[in-house]
Amino acid sequence: MTILLKNATRLTESNNTEKVDIFIEDNRIKKIATNLSNEAEQVIDCENNMVFPGFIDVHIHLREPGGEHKETIETGTKAAARGGYTTVCSMPNTSPVPDNEETVQALFDKINETAVVRVLPYAAITKGLKGTELTNIKKIADMGIFAFTDDGVGIQTADFMLRAMKEAAACNVPIVAHCEDNSIVYGGVVHQGNVSERMNFPGIPSLSESVQIARDVLLAEAAGAHYHVCHVSTKESVRVIRDAKKAGIHVTAEVTPHHLLLNEEAITEDDTNFKMNPPLRSKEDQGALLEGLIDGTIDFIATDHAPHAASEKALGFLQSPFGIVGLETAFSLLYTYLVKTNKISLNQLVDWLTIKPAQVFQLPYGKLEEDAIADITIVNLDEETQIDKYQFHSKGKNTPFHEWNITSKPVITISDGKVVYKEDIHD
Repeated sequence: MTILLKNATRLTESNNTEKVDIFIEDNRIKKIATNLSNEAEQVIDCENNMVFPGFIDVHIHLREPGGEHKETIETGTKAAARGGYTTVCSMPNTSPVPDNEETVQALFDKINETAVVRVLPYAAITKGLKGTELTNIKKIADMGIFAFTDDGVGIQTADFMLRAMKEAAACNVPIVAHCEDNSIVYGGVVHQGNVSERMNFPGIPSLSESVQIARDVLLAEAAGAHYHVCHVSTKESVRVIRDAKKAGIHVTAEVTPHHLLLNEEAITEDDTNFKMNPPLRSKEDQGALLEGLIDGTIDFIATDHAPHAASEKALGFLQSPFGIVGLETAFSLLYTYLVKTNKISLNQLVDWLTIKPAQVFQLPYGKLEEDAIADITIVNLDEETQIDKYQFHSKGKNTPFHEWNITSKPVITISDGKVVYKEDIHD
């Protein structure tokens, strides 16, 4: 299959733009130049649109197997394609958990059968995500698993985490952590702060996250492991990670769009579209996250796309599950409320969605250059619209951003040389 993108606008390293044509053959970018001939099986006119490397999200939940009423590999990857993502990494909190060779192979088989974009699955650190018995990290790593995590729960004992890190380091695979010390969560459902007091909800202290990160970076140093921190949410966590990086420890970190764009004050009623874990923190925490992202303490942005059925989210803050969806809104929200407001540059945003996660996890993606894998996201930066959760391709409609005004949206997504999402555009 050959595809020619005509009249595309791409970013330069100096944050300027240039017009180019891009010729794709099979799954590779073969030529980037001006005035390329129209000899291709498919010609797409990208006039007035930007082209970027395909976005990468290393933290999403596809729910399959076991949670197909919330999401499936097919619907979740269709949502990813609509949001401009060409590579996504799925968390292992499914049923069954991918914690042995049989369940991991079954997951690979299902991905190969139904995924619309590239899916790199995680495997669990402990069997059943129960924190009581390590999985066979070496055997599972040899199957080509992306990384190991018990995301959704923190590893509660230092012994288990240290042993897991040593085994992962020996296999050259990362340990990825949802950091939460259960002994000081106290049944919380929101951040312990102004809103928990005002609404009389049990609060989750910031310390429950940062104290486990502090433990883990020292364990990672001892084990010689690559340790990656999921969805950083507090200023103390940023400080710990910054200090660990200065000490030469191999620690990396991500932040979500919702923690960059919202804080606890957004919660004004019992609306579970604002219930996520970690919770929305203070305005001071929110500022520290953006500062940490800009100075390199936090490496990139990941959505933590977490779909739930409407009936589950209707149970109120005290009973409903944590989590919101994010794949279909991330770029548009970040561009509108961070780039357009001059808090960050477009180059920075694209780097945090593409080359940075690829570099952290040594992936051969996130590049828009000749001979690179043809993962390309085409975006209209000027279209003004509103987020409409009822148009989502995801089964999950649980978003706090419904009816937010946005400028920009992905219009075509090309993954591995194939058009996997296409909105109205001239061709």
